[in-house]
Amino acid sequence: MSRDEETIIEGRNGIIEAFRSGKSIERLFLLDGSQDGPMQTIKREAKKQGLRIEFVSRQRLDQLSPSGKHQGALAYISAHSYASVDDIMARAEASGEPPFIFVLDGVMDPHNLGAIIRTANMSGAHGVIIPKHSAVGLTGTVMKASAGALNYTLVARVSNLNNTLKDLKKRGLWFACAAPDGEEMYSQDLTGPIGLVIGGEGSGVSRLLRENCDFVTSIPTKGDIDSLNASVAAGVLAFEIVRQRRMLISKKFT
Repeated sequence: MSRDEETIIEGRNGIIEAFRSGKSIERLFLLDGSQDGPMQTIKREAKKQGLRIEFVSRQRLDQLSPSGKHQGALAYISAHSYASVDDIMARAEASGEPPFIFVLDGVMDPHNLGAIIRTANMSGAHGVIIPKHSAVGLTGTVMKASAGALNYTLVARVSNLNNTLKDLKKRGLWFACAAPDGEEMYSQDLTGPIGLVIGGEGSGVSRLLRENCDFVTSIPTKGDIDSLNASVAAGVLAFEIVRQRRMLISKKFT
């Protein structure tokens, strides 16, 4: 992430105030071994939010710091506020449509996340769910890559994707895991309340999350490589959901 694309807060007091004002902190770097009072306060606030702290050397902090006056603490702040899973479900209910949600597992490339958010908006999805850890958050690069769609698309960030899936299943959603070895999307019913689970670059959907999905879906391909880019796969599958939903509506009126 380049420094001109992120909001950076340096210094202990600035980070403490960021926590207390409710700002969404994406990444937090602290000087390894520092144990004074303000540092302990930062650690407590990070623990409350389930934020993982990255303990680094002074040299690393110097590299990250635009001003060089980091006081042993530096944080990246989210470029956009997060919604909740309940907000996403409320939007689906208000639309009168079956819920349609993207669940992203370990997407690290901000350009991919931005492109998926754009696809979610264009396909009429009610929101996107991402994990707090081991994934990119709503950075400035993501905002740019979404081409403005982030202003209209709800994105929730959760501590545990598996628990979130289990909770949403109780609320009537079915989850489709995108993977090359799944059943072809054209032979599956994707018209009901659905969560489309997309894995990260290279690693795909994690084993446990895949096991918590209801079925595995794939895109028929003919090329010489074995998988599509995460954002491309998300787009193809999303608009198959759109196609099937429109077909279902047209059948009701014929």
